[in-house]
Amino acid sequence: MKLTRIIKKLEGINALSKHEQLVLGIIEAIDSGLLKVGDQMPSINIMVDEVGFARKTIVKAYEELKSRGLVESKKTKGYFVISDKTKVFLKIALLIYAFQRFQQEFYNALRDEMGDSIQIDVFFHHANEDVFETIFSNIQGKYGMYVVAPIESARIKKLLTTLSPERLLIVDRFLDLGPDYTYVTQEFEHSTYNALTELLPKIKKYRKLVLFFRDDVDYPEGILNAFEKFIFDFEISGEVFHNYHNDLLHKETLYLFIGDTDLWSLIKDCKTESFILGDDVGVLSFNDHVVKEIVLGGITTISTDFKKMAALTAGNLKKLSYKNSVVPTTLIDRGSL
Repeated sequence: MKLTRIIKKLEGINALSKHEQLVLGIIEAIDSGLLKVGDQMPSINIMVDEVGFARKTIVKAYEELKSRGLVESKKTKGYFVISDKTKVFLKIALLIYAFQRFQQEFYNALRDEMGDSIQIDVFFHHANEDVFETIFSNIQGKYGMYVVAPIESARIKKLLTTLSPERLLIVDRFLDLGPDYTYVTQEFEHSTYNALTELLPKIKKYRKLVLFFRDDVDYPEGILNAFEKFIFDFEISGEVFHNYHNDLLHKETLYLFIGDTDLWSLIKDCKTESFILGDDVGVLSFNDHVVKEIVLGGITTISTDFKKMAALTAGNLKKLSYKNSVVPTTLIDRGSL
């Protein structure tokens, strides 16, 4: 076997362990064209016989090649070459809700933190369990690491726990998969309640506090829980609506938005009605970005630092030594209240 000769040639390099000889030999075979995308790798048993290394050494090498995204294993069929991008050290599947502005910010920061030796493929599940399962079935076993913003359900939890803890990192939303799994997430309920409490003197100048909350998309349940607790604890007149429409625009009302589509609609209607933010009506929004900093004197936001989340995620991926983190949420008080 030409592959065997390539691997044997590396035995003269004393600094290389046996498993490193295997990995580098197979990479050289891919680079030279001896092994092409779609080719089946020699079986574990054949490699044991031909190379003379222990079975666990062969398995370890094949698993490292899997983690680099160069090969995949097919049940009962063996290992197959799936990529010739040998300069990529790690291939990561990033499975998130959608490419909204703040998730794009997370991706861009993660890309910058990880550098050029990492390949990140992005998939969107849109908080749909069927879509999530289809994507997951298609990518399982093809990546070295899976970075996932999960849907909070027993069905998705069962799927994710089929991945070993060292190959899965939960981001953005927390999902309890047990003590062996790692997360870098934000927290919604306590942080929202604390932010509203901090704003209490300003909130009290309005007759009513309105939250727009949709249970058919990826809105965090913790925000709704915090809102309901806050209006009860402080005897605030509050109401929850599914969507904003212009009939809901009234003076002396403070509006709390999770999604930006409704926010921009209200701001447009305020301009039409000549309502002044922070005077006639109040606006409070989740997930800060530069537009909210400058529009109409600035919009007050409750926001997680997604660049910080990306930096913590990248740190875990680089070190392969994982640490759970909850990224702090910040209240940015501007003129819209």
